[in-house]
Amino acid sequence: MRVGIFTDSYPPRINGVATSAAILKKALEELGHEVYVVTVGNDNKTYSYDEKEKVYYIPGFKYGIYDFRAAPVYPALAVKKIRSWHLDIIHSQTEMSMGIFARFLARQYGIPLVHTYHTMYKDYTYYVSKNLKYFDMGLKKAVAYFSKFYCDNTANAFIVPTIKIYKLFREEYHYDKDIYIVPTGIDVTPFLSKSINKKKVESLRKKLGYKKNDFVLIFAGRTAQEKNIEFLLSVMNKEKDKKIKLLIVGYGPDLEKYKELAHELDVEDKVKFTGRVEWTDMPYYYHLADASITASKTETQGLTVIEGMAAGLPALCMNDDAFRTMVVDGLNGMFFETESECLREIEDLASSKLKCESMSRQAVVTAKKFSPEDFAKSVLVVYDAAIENYNKTRKRDIPGLIVDLIKEKREKKNEKDDSTEPKE
Repeated sequence: MRVGIFTDSYPPRINGVATSAAILKKALEELGHEVYVVTVGNDNKTYSYDEKEKVYYIPGFKYGIYDFRAAPVYPALAVKKIRSWHLDIIHSQTEMSMGIFARFLARQYGIPLVHTYHTMYKDYTYYVSKNLKYFDMGLKKAVAYFSKFYCDNTANAFIVPTIKIYKLFREEYHYDKDIYIVPTGIDVTPFLSKSINKKKVESLRKKLGYKKNDFVLIFAGRTAQEKNIEFLLSVMNKEKDKKIKLLIVGYGPDLEKYKELAHELDVEDKVKFTGRVEWTDMPYYYHLADASITASKTETQGLTVIEGMAAGLPALCMNDDAFRTMVVDGLNGMFFETESECLREIEDLASSKLKCESMSRQAVVTAKKFSPEDFAKSVLVVYDAAIENYNKTRKRDIPGLIVDLIKEKREKKNEKDDSTEPKE
C-alpha cells in the first residue's frame, strides 16, 4: 500500500504528534508498505524533498503559539510531486494546514482519507483567548464545531488514541459515526535498561547534584500552562522530606515563569529545570530518576509516561482517562486528584523499596505492549475500513464514478507504457 502521512509536526521537532507520525511511518515500512510524509518545513520559502526518507517539506511560518509552524492550506507547487506517488490512502495527523491540504487532495483526486485526532484543542484555547472567560468559552464552542465538522464530513475513517478522546466525541461533540481507538505505538528499545550506559547515568545524576539516597521524580514535557506544573511545584513546597526531588525536563513558553514560581515557593533546592534536551539523551534522564510524575489533564495519551515506564519508572499521574490506557493503579503506578493524595503517594513510594521495585518491573512489562508493529497493524485495519467506506460512498457519487474512470484509464495507459519499454 502507498500511504501519504500529512502532518504539521515531524522530527526533528519534538512533540507527541511528530513522534506518533514518525513511529507509524517506520512501522508501516517494516511491514512492507511505501510511506511518504508531507510536513511543514523550518523556513517560509523553500520546498524540499528528502528522496531517501520520502519526506516533503512545505514552506512554513510561525504563528505565535509555542514553536509551531503552519503552511498554506493548498501549496500548489507540491501537488505535482505528491500526485506522482499514486497514493492509495491519505492519513492526516492534524486539523490545521497540512490536514486541510490532505482533505483537498483526497477530494480532488479521489483518495480515501483517514484522520487521527491527537490534540484536545479545547484545553489550548487560552493561547488565543489569554484566559479571558467569555472569549475562551466562544473559542471552545468554535473548536467543538470545527473538530466535529472536520472528522464527520471529510474523513472516511476516524482514529483516536485513547478512550478520553473517544468520550469527547461521543459525549460532548455527539459524533455518531465509527471511531477507532488506536493507541500510538512506541519503540521502547532505547529506554530499556539493556540499552543504557550505567556510567553515563551516574555521571548525569552527579552533574545534576543528586545524592545516592535522593528519590528523584521526573516530569518530561512542555513547560506550559496546560501541563499543570504549578500543581507539582506546590506539592514540592509542601513536601517535608528533603531527599525527595523533582526534575523538570523540557522547554516551553512558561519555563521562566515556573523558575520564578519555584523561587517564590522556596523550592529551588528541591526542583531543577533542564530546559530543552535532545531526544537521544532522554533515556538517560529517565534512568537517573526513581519515578515519573505528571499532573496534566490535557494529554491525549501521554507518550512520555510510556517512555518512563520502559525505563522502569512507576508512573504517578493525575486521575485522567488519558493515562488509563497504560497505568493500572497500584500495579505499575498510582493516580491522584489532590495535592495531599499526591504527597501521600510520593512518600509511600519513596519509603518502600520493595513496592517501588515491584511497580518498576510491571512498568517495563506494560511499556513493551505498545509496540510499533501492533500500532501499524491496527492502523492498517482502519485503512481497509476507510477504503471500503470510500467505495460505498462513490457508488452513490456520480463525480466519483467519473474520477474512477479517469484513474482506470490512467492506469491502463501506465501499463501500456511499461509494456513498451525496452527489456534488458
